[in-house]
Formats: sequence, structure tokens, C-alpha cells
Amino acid sequence: MSSKRLLSGIMEKNEEKGINMSLMDLPEATLDCILKWLSPIELCVMSMVCASLRDRCGSNHLWEKHMEFKWGRVIGEVAYKEWQCHIRKAKEGTLLGDYFTNLNGSLGSLSGTWPDDLYLGSYLEDCGNLNGQFSNKFMKAMYFSLETGRFWFPAQFYKGLTIYNALFSYDSKSDIFQARQHNGGWRFLGKNIGWDMVRIPPIETPPYTLHITDCFYDLKPGDHVEIQRRGITETHYGWRYGVIGHMESCNGNENYCHCQHNEELVVEFKQYPEASYMRKVVLNRRNSGEQGSRATGFFGGIRKLHNHHDIHLWNNRLTAQALQMMEPRLHYAPPVEAQYPVHGHQ
Repeated sequence: MSSKRLLSGIMEKNEEKGINMSLMDLPEATLDCILKWLSPIELCVMSMVCASLRDRCGSNHLWEKHMEFKWGRVIGEVAYKEWQCHIRKAKEGTLLGDYFTNLNGSLGSLSGTWPDDLYLGSYLEDCGNLNGQFSNKFMKAMYFSLETGRFWFPAQFYKGLTIYNALFSYDSKSDIFQARQHNGGWRFLGKNIGWDMVRIPPIETPPYTLHITDCFYDLKPGDHVEIQRRGITETHYGWRYGVIGHMESCNGNENYCHCQHNEELVVEFKQYPEASYMRKVVLNRRNSGEQGSRATGFFGGIRKLHNHHDIHLWNNRLTAQALQMMEPRLHYAPPVEAQYPVHGHQ
């Protein structure tokens, strides 16, 4: 039953009994049940009725449901931690009378230098409202800061067959995101990014930090992994999808395969042709540091994929890339001379 039908039903019954009853006369549990059915816009409208409803409609437990429904696919624990940090900094700025903090955001200007004291990285534009109507409404403030694009939240971005950590801002008019990354200076990673291209970071390793691999000796041929990679050592890591392969000395027979017990580990990237030097990389299990070269790139930590949904998403992207590469061939038409060769003059 909708909130409107529930409320109108209660009012009609009271009118029949000759009882003049306002919304605030309802039992606490009944009023709370009605508010839970309201949409974000309806909650905002209801909050303008009176001071009591303003406080009730901003309660965190009401907005948790809306946060999960709309943002649960892209907002994870990392983003919530960042938001808490912004709330704290905004309040500190108010207490200290820091005009610059409230004018430009909890960390200054987005065009300025990368903040050293925020360990994961995000940005909040115009945090002055955190000290106003949203000061004690954690979830409501976060919801509307995301909805308006003011909160550049940390997440990951599928770009081709690599995943990059980035900051994302939402455009509610077009229902898309834009992403930027700080790597010696702000740069855009992409615009017009759909929801299906953004994911919650599965681990909290910052993009410039080597992930510590805890599964090196568990990996065996056929296992699906994501591995950190960067072209040069001065840049951030991206995450690349791969599959553990067999050693050259192994014929792939499961009954005789000893690849899992070898010190060397083969990671295959099936998005590259068999003959490509980028097709595979051989790593040393004993080396927990960065491995590689300028030719193949530098490889960091490995994350084993256990979730079949993640593997399915990667396989879909591999298939899409393969079809994209085949498309020019499918549309290729040989020249007329090739179709109708001339064998000589008649």
C-alpha cells in the first residue's frame, strides 16, 4: 500500500467518526511507516510542513533506503569513509572560522594540489551546506551531494579491458557520470559514463600503492584474476583482467600438471592475439614487489576472482571486444575487379 493511500485511509476513518486529527496526532509507529514510503522529493516536501517533520524527514534511517536503492551499485565502504572525513573537515572549518574551507569545499579548490591528508581521495564542492540544514543529517546530505554532482566520490571505471580508480561526479539530467583522476595533475578519464561502467572498489588499496598479494601460492591454471599494471613506474596502477595459464613445459593435462607448484606464475591476457608479446607475462611467486619491464609494463598485486558475476562481466567485455575487432571484416566488400576478374580480351 502506498503512503498516500495509507494516509487517506486513516483520515477518512477519522472523519467518519467525527475525529479532527492532524498528521502529527498519528501514533509514532504509524507516522514513521508513512514516511518510509515517501520518495526523496516527497520527504523534502513533507519536511517543510513544520519543524517537527523537518527533523523526522531528515532522519538517517529514512534516507538509508534511498541511498541503497539509487547509489548501492556504485557507493561502497570507501565512499562512506570519505564522506565522514568531509563532514568532520567541514565542521572543523566552521569552528575555526575557515572561510576558504567553506567557500571551495572541504579540501580547497578542485584545481589545486592533491590533499595529502585524505588517504583514499575524493572531493566535495561547496561544503557550506553541511553546517546548515544538513548538519546532522548524514545520509540526506550525502544523497543530495551525490544527486547534484557536488560529491566526487571514489569508485572504479571500466575503460576498455582495464579498470581505473577515479573520482566520479553524477549528472542527474542525463543520468551519467564523468570521471577524473589526479596523477601529477587533474585529468579527465571520461565523460558520458553509464552506470554499468562504474563499480565499487572491491579492496581499499589506493591506485598509487602496490597491493599485497595473499593468494600467490593458491593460484593454479584456469583461475581468474585481476592484476595491477602500469606502463611506467611514475603513474597510478590500473587493474587488468587475466587468467592463470600453464608453463611452456606443461602440456595442460590435469593429471600431470605441476604448474601450481612452480615458482613461476603465468598470467594470460586473452584480449591480445596469441602471437602478441602482451599476451602473457611470467611472474615469480617469491617476489612480492613490482615485476615487469617497460616493454610489457610493470605488474603489481593480484586479486583472485571468486565471484562468478565479476568473471561473467569480464567475459562479456572480452566477447564485445572480439566482435568489435571482427566488425570491419564482416562489412568488408572486395573491389569490383576482385569480384569479377578479367581473364583477357574477347
